[in-house]
Amino acid sequence: ERVVPMARAAVAAGADGLIVEVHHDPAFALCDGKQSLVPERFALMMAQVRRVAAALDRPIL
Repeated sequence: ERVVPMARAAVAAGADGLIVEVHHDPAFALCDGKQSLVPERFALMMAQVRRVAAALDRPIL
């Protein structure tokens, strides 16, 4: 629940990169399952991050 807001805040604060765990079934991930996003949630997060970056005229590569 904290990954997406922290990613947006990091980009707004000027972060040059993000590391986000993604797994199709986090309950069965070998590690870090509780902090992993499913691919669909990751796509939604990236859309939000792109909007924040665009508002600050920062590219997403």
